[in-house]
Amino acid sequence: MARTVARTLAAPLLFLNLLMYLIVLGFASWCLNRYINGQTNHPSFGGNGATMFFLVFAMLAAVLGIISKLMGANHLRAWRNDSLAAAGSSAVVAWAVTALAFGLACKEINIGGWRGWRLRVLEGFTIVLAFTQLLYLLMLHAGMFSSRYGPGYRETDQYGGTGGVPAGEKGTGVPTTGV
Repeated sequence: MARTVARTLAAPLLFLNLLMYLIVLGFASWCLNRYINGQTNHPSFGGNGATMFFLVFAMLAAVLGIISKLMGANHLRAWRNDSLAAAGSSAVVAWAVTALAFGLACKEINIGGWRGWRLRVLEGFTIVLAFTQLLYLLMLHAGMFSSRYGPGYRETDQYGGTGGVPAGEKGTGVPTTGV
């Protein structure tokens, strides 16, 4: 069975994004724990007014991203339309929340102030993930343009080449002439 182009490119991107989301989850959890405990003066933390919002959305994006990658791994194994629906929808939601975290990371950088190295690493990973998740999402949906790039959204041979109408139902129904 020939492997498609998008499937070959999506597999390493899926693994890279999974690792990056795990790193984001670890850093965001550590930073949020310090923030809740009131330890913002820790040498590797710091922060500003956007920090709390950024940390919440970064953790949410990381959890949704990890779940999205598990669905994506199942889709890469099966590579069918029904698995594409689950992988694609979870990837869209993960990208949307990652884009929100990206915006908050940019806002946190724009506000300025002293931020520790862990917070800066978290900002960097979130910014990179916004773009790599979008690229992964495009790889999943590449089949919309050609079945060479994915499982395809329409399979005309599904019902024996009848153009999407089951073979037993072709020609049945109410006549269209003479009312």
